[in-house]
Amino acid sequence: MFNKLALIGIGLIGSSIARATKLKGLAKTIAISTRKAATLEEARELGLGDTYTLDAAEAVKDADLVIICAPVGAYAEVMKQIGPALMPGAIVSDVGSVKVHVIKVMQPHIPAGVHLIPGHPIAGTEHSGPKAGFAELFEGRWCVLTPDAAVDRIAVDRLISFWGALGSKVEVMDAAHHDLTLAITSHVPHLIAYNIVGTVDDLEAATQSEVIKFSASGFRDFTRIAASDPVMWRDIFLTNRDAVLEMLGRFLEDLSQLQRAVRVGDGAAMEALFTRTREIRRSIITAGQETAAADFGRPHGTAETGAPVPAPLDTPEVGIREHGGGEDA
Repeated sequence: MFNKLALIGIGLIGSSIARATKLKGLAKTIAISTRKAATLEEARELGLGDTYTLDAAEAVKDADLVIICAPVGAYAEVMKQIGPALMPGAIVSDVGSVKVHVIKVMQPHIPAGVHLIPGHPIAGTEHSGPKAGFAELFEGRWCVLTPDAAVDRIAVDRLISFWGALGSKVEVMDAAHHDLTLAITSHVPHLIAYNIVGTVDDLEAATQSEVIKFSASGFRDFTRIAASDPVMWRDIFLTNRDAVLEMLGRFLEDLSQLQRAVRVGDGAAMEALFTRTREIRRSIITAGQETAAADFGRPHGTAETGAPVPAPLDTPEVGIREHGGGEDA
């Protein structure tokens, strides 16, 4: 589909793109660039690409598809480096979970004739680094593209086909709408998880020990989410601030109502809320975004053998490195 794919950053998402692209023959050449020599050498040892360089501008030379797989906070610097080296007709995309900010920092560095099509593969695991990637990561997962209305439709269709070939279901939407949607489905849940686990960390040692010892599935899953990459999530909250604050405000209003119901013993109100929320869970399962099995995100045994079988790949609500990007710029 492409003569040369350049991947800027090679963490979980970048590595998975490289593996799937090679497996399915979607690019004749894969160029990999990252700012860390050790990470680049790891990618080389894994055979993820055809060429390897610490110079991002060198990597994108003659590439007809460039995907930035770095934390969103690094995008501005990356674009300054690669902008002058982008060839006419190239498609430039990314894998970050924030899109309005991405467009703001990328667009000024896009030369005439180059197509900017921001993207967000909603897939990930709790692991990171080049070794964590695998070709099947995007199978059955959504990938959202947020091109400007003026972007060449043929270029958009090519990128849709590329992600489809990687196994993704592709949705095209407005960047601001994407950011608001992800704020409630992913960003605010992560913020809450960080806060709850931080509260436990502030407890006195004896109580903290008991909390850890008797952790039930609810708190366990919060700790999985709170184990997310600190730098990546710092960048997400800084660059999607308005949408996160709007969704967080709505959450706090609803939390206040629930707090009052608990305080006054309003069982009817609590039951009504819990009934409504259970339907949301059922809708997620029906939509194929989750399994009905308990303790999601962990292996489950089969009824016949009891042997562990892989759990479905997590969506961003529980996928620690969901948001694409990697440790490296």
